[in-house]
Amino acid sequence: MTQKQSEIVAELLGQHGQTYAEQAGITLRDKPSALYRLLVLATLLSTRINADLAVDAARELSRAGWRTPRAMLESTWQQRVDALGRAHYKRYDESTATRLAEGAQLLLERYGGDLRRLRDEADGDVHRIHDLLMQFPGIGPTGARIFCREAQGVWPELRPYFDERAIARAADLGLPSTPPRLGRLVADRELTRLSAALVRSALAG
Repeated sequence: MTQKQSEIVAELLGQHGQTYAEQAGITLRDKPSALYRLLVLATLLSTRINADLAVDAARELSRAGWRTPRAMLESTWQQRVDALGRAHYKRYDESTATRLAEGAQLLLERYGGDLRRLRDEADGDVHRIHDLLMQFPGIGPTGARIFCREAQGVWPELRPYFDERAIARAADLGLPSTPPRLGRLVADRELTRLSAALVRSALAG
């Protein structure tokens, strides 16, 4: 890594290196509840809405106690709509309230409420993980990329994970434009933050 690249990486991490999970108050661990909360966050971020509002909505759902798929299912549709409304996630509150319940039901029925079983079913294959994630209501390619970008911190099989937007931003900044070469710029513990920083800096313009 050149001195210039080192300076760019340091600036990226300093200005844009907070992950969405960190912003939402999720301490990401390879545990069912934390992974489920990340799935909910990815669902909320998948709609055409301001990312900060999606993060606030994830916080509100967590404050309501719905940190597991079973707890989510035990809430009523109206309670979920009201919680999303308190976070000003109003444009998609009704449809999202429905999708959250459907996703929780799918997670319980297919994976026993544990997303680690999804990873096991995919046998660590990133493309297969993408495909399985997109079977959850509201999770499209964007949501799957968000989940994988953040989950690489606890799922080594995903590392180094940089999606197309991160790669494009890296190229714009004069950084390597392939995931392996980008991944060598930082320690493994910083991969999630660098990936997030590239995307967030691109969104910030």
